Amino acid sequence: MKATALIADDEPRLREELSDLLAQAWPELQVLAQARNGREAVEQFEQLQPSICFLDVHMPGMSGVEAAQHIGRRAHLVFVTAFEQYAVQAFAQGALDYLVKPVQAPRLAETVSRLQERIKTAAPAFHNDYLLRQLAQELRRSGRHSGLRWLRAQVGSALRMIPVERVDFLKADSKYTVIAWRSEEGTCSEAVVSLPLKELLAQLDPDQFVQVHRSAIVNLGSVSHVLRNSNETADIHLKGRPEVLRASRNFTHHFKQM
Repeated sequence: MKATALIADDEPRLREELSDLLAQAWPELQVLAQARNGREAVEQFEQLQPSICFLDVHMPGMSGVEAAQHIGRRAHLVFVTAFEQYAVQAFAQGALDYLVKPVQAPRLAETVSRLQERIKTAAPAFHNDYLLRQLAQELRRSGRHSGLRWLRAQVGSALRMIPVERVDFLKADSKYTVIAWRSEEGTCSEAVVSLPLKELLAQLDPDQFVQVHRSAIVNLGSVSHVLRNSNETADIHLKGRPEVLRASRNFTHHFKQM
């Protein structure tokens, strides 16, 4: 039986990186398609019937866990997750295959070895309906209450997992979005993500992040003070940062009581 795969992740760069790592770890594996979200993953699975599905846990719309519920035991499943402690613990306890982002070659090699053995022996795909239901409920709950918790961003040649609470502001830059954030030591840094500002805003907690300009979003917890201008705009000063963000007149209502 020839091994075939589907990769689902909402970030094109991460899909390509996983595909390249798989090509090195398992040259015989044929990646049939790449999906941008859970809905596409299910559609492509039904059309192509790959033997293995690599599913990102967090995707807009239908999550990777919800897609796995549709696919069931018809394919071997490998979940790819950011540092979601709940999910990692659940996968480990449920004996489900998972990879933590950024995916490391040694860890991928272990997963590939297990998949090769299962396909060689024609072992049935392992599936845990109860665990997947619990995970789907937890992901929906956390999504409703806390919004996006991690941003996968390029910093130089490295992929960084940036906690959303450390982000001070986001600004649109052509096809990309620049993230201004702070490390645990308080060092101010910038990183780039490929998602447009509009898509990021939809995933961020509206109680913490607000749009202040058509090209800028600010973390309210990072605001030091706001100075109103005579033309109904406002200047937003940030804690411990030299940048001053301009709030356009359509968004100054966020700071009426500040």
